Amino acid sequence: MDSLTQIVLGAAVGEAVLGKKVGNKAMLYGAIAGTIPDLDTLVGKFLDPLTAIEIHRGISHSIVFSIAMAPLLGWLVSKIHTKAQATWKDWSWLFFWGLITHPLLDAHTTWGTQLFWPFDLRLAYQNIFVIDPLYTLPFLIFLILAMRLPKTSSKRRKWNRLGLIVSSVYMLLTLILKGISYQKFTDALEEQNIEYTAIDTRPAAFNTILWYANVDVGDAYLLGDYSFFDTKPIEFRFVPKDHQFLGDYKDTETIKRLEAIAQNWYTIYRKDGNLYFNDLRFGVYDLDAKNLRFVFSYKLIPTETGLTIKETERDPEAMKQVLRSLWERMWGN
Repeated sequence: MDSLTQIVLGAAVGEAVLGKKVGNKAMLYGAIAGTIPDLDTLVGKFLDPLTAIEIHRGISHSIVFSIAMAPLLGWLVSKIHTKAQATWKDWSWLFFWGLITHPLLDAHTTWGTQLFWPFDLRLAYQNIFVIDPLYTLPFLIFLILAMRLPKTSSKRRKWNRLGLIVSSVYMLLTLILKGISYQKFTDALEEQNIEYTAIDTRPAAFNTILWYANVDVGDAYLLGDYSFFDTKPIEFRFVPKDHQFLGDYKDTETIKRLEAIAQNWYTIYRKDGNLYFNDLRFGVYDLDAKNLRFVFSYKLIPTETGLTIKETERDPEAMKQVLRSLWERMWGN
């Protein structure tokens, strides 16, 4: 999830664990704990683009990391706040829950997380977009209401508890909505007599009303969308995989690593003599556009030793149109 959401979650967890003893310090260090796992993005700036993608939500989002870092951070903070009522064990417990809830939340997004690192298993339930105002804003309001009250106030704990409950209920709701939308897509495929080998669904940006589906039909994908306000049948757009464009590059290490990142949901696009690797897990900007533009697309650049990649830049003006189209599509067709 986005940084603000992780800060709010971390602060609320910190308050639940230690707020009664140390007040707003619990929220502060909970927020810090909720931010730490995403420092892997800073490390990635010193690495090549492909490695930076691979390590994102890796070790820093694992149970191992949370267990190892919590006592160290707990010890450090206990030395800073020697007069606080909290012990080293109390601070360690706060940091553990602040750290571990971060990847647990990220596991619900499309990118997912390697919670069980070093095992090669990425959890990605794909039931919420990385930025969802309906999850974050109510949570933030309850947190602000809580932090304004004394640490011994029962209302403070009540507001914080309500924030955790409301956000958790909403998360449960998104899982139900994912299940319903999944059934809508599979019913549409059956009604249209379409045979497929796999289907992948996820919510559109900033909401859980509009959902997207990638459907593997062999040498191509069918891309579709469904809004809970739709009155017309679901239509699918045919997109060829075009993996043959890779030629001899198909067996290079770079392509193998990209395939692993995309979990084999990808197309190859050729333009002006260049090849582009499009990760389908994050979909396209506008499914109705004449020329599809993928959210994550990488230019494949030949080198003496194989291939390197460069992520394609996003056009701010085009993004404005995408947001308008998304808003209109969300309300049904």
